[in-house]
Amino acid sequence: MSEDEKFDAIIIGAGPAGSACAYTLAKDGKEVLVIEKGDTPGSKNLTGGRFYTYALEMLDADLLKEAALERKVTHEQLMMLSGDRGITIDYYDPSFNQKGHTPVSYTILRASFDEWLAGKAEEMGAVVVCGVKVDGLIEKDGMIVGVIAGEDEMYADVVIAADGVNSLIAQHAGLINDIESHTVGVGIKEVIELSGKTIEERFNLKPGEGAARMILGCTDGIHGGGFLYTNQESISLGCVLMPEEAAERKISVHEVLQNLKMHPAVYPLLEGGHTVEYGAHLVSEAGFRGIPKKLYRDGFIIIGDAAGLVINTGYSIRGIDLAIVSGIAAANAVIRANDTASVGPAYITELENLKLIPTMKATDGFFEILETPWLYDKLPNLGADICAYLYREDGELPGSIKKDILKLVKANGLSVFQLAKFGLKGVRSL
Repeated sequence: MSEDEKFDAIIIGAGPAGSACAYTLAKDGKEVLVIEKGDTPGSKNLTGGRFYTYALEMLDADLLKEAALERKVTHEQLMMLSGDRGITIDYYDPSFNQKGHTPVSYTILRASFDEWLAGKAEEMGAVVVCGVKVDGLIEKDGMIVGVIAGEDEMYADVVIAADGVNSLIAQHAGLINDIESHTVGVGIKEVIELSGKTIEERFNLKPGEGAARMILGCTDGIHGGGFLYTNQESISLGCVLMPEEAAERKISVHEVLQNLKMHPAVYPLLEGGHTVEYGAHLVSEAGFRGIPKKLYRDGFIIIGDAAGLVINTGYSIRGIDLAIVSGIAAANAVIRANDTASVGPAYITELENLKLIPTMKATDGFFEILETPWLYDKLPNLGADICAYLYREDGELPGSIKKDILKLVKANGLSVFQLAKFGLKGVRSL
């Protein structure tokens, strides 16, 4: 391909960010090429599986009616595990089921969702090529003008990296360095097939309803946690933990997931299921602090996970919606910029206008909370001990609840001061 035969944009990666960007550009009449390394869009994506629908409505309101979604999340759940004990808090909102009400989020399976969204981009006119690995970038006079894939060279006014966390293309462009272990977690996930009726019975769901559960105390004290999402005919179960800490303690990530799966408070939910998918991937953990100092250079921008656009608040994890919003922002920048050199600054403006960067910044305080080391073992143990104390009746004269709970705090290696300090940190983070 010669420089005279170039695309308006080449997008590397057909995940939610890349496909949303391609959809928006193609809808505007731009000539777009999407290059995906996997055999099909979504075949290499293993994200747990929750999507906030506002992003799809922002892309195109009509898409929500036909999207490859699984279940409406009507049950928000938090679970703490300690030994063979478990505490589960279940928040249910019936308004999610009212006619005409748009659910806040759905569970999804990335393989089907990504393939569907890439297909919608193709319907708009984008060219999506799978099974091709981009090996490098073409630079001319300090500007990125195209990509190299094997022996092929392809040119475009702008190249957009949507190749996920640890973006090798962004490294080629000089915008990010080699990934640092303390900035990412290792996520490992298993998809377990169960009938829809069984899922609804075990999670107290109505047809079409779903549950999203965040789990604390399942990582052997390592910084991290677990997740469980109900799909139409399967359950997505997984955990994310810091690889550096796991290596230091010689703990197998696979073993952590297996222990979670077999926990007495978890296994009854999965019993009789059949594993249909198993895999691991990296997850950005730094939030706002993980966004590269610069998201563009002349002729090149980075979006989605490649740009570190992931939020972990402990009670929910967001990434797919932010990826789509960033793809829309990038497309708007290309459409509205006067020339190639102004695309990058226009992209930053769009990220601000679409409230993506402000949203990342507003949740930055949760990073401090999640850095608290005893959050992952001592707090779940304390919670379970307090529940055991409160619900125990042995016919003896009750003691002072206040004094007895303070003893439990001390027995778990904590102090009232530490808990107060943690609470204050939580208030400040808001």
